[in-house]
Amino acid sequence: MNEAMDALEARAHRQLERLRDLADRMTAVRVRETSTDGAVTTVVDGNGALVDLELSGKIAELSPAEFEQTLVSTAASAARRAFAERGALVTDFNEEAAEDHK
Repeated sequence: MNEAMDALEARAHRQLERLRDLADRMTAVRVRETSTDGAVTTVVDGNGALVDLELSGKIAELSPAEFEQTLVSTAASAARRAFAERGALVTDFNEEAAEDHK
């Protein structure tokens, strides 16, 4: 019985470490995206929240509506990539967990 408890405890510790690793990796997700014209660069985190914004001198060539469209589309593209990256992390985690249960 002691061996079974030791094995169960070891498995629980491995799962906890994998969960912590997943949380750390998801927190670390950052995606940088630059508009095709180079006017706007955005950086978003794994939740799609804007964490950095860089504007080049090219924004002077844009109308307010063009600037708005460029900013929103660039940030949205970065967010889609960040969500895909997080999704891949979760998929990898789930596949490892499934292998551990075999």
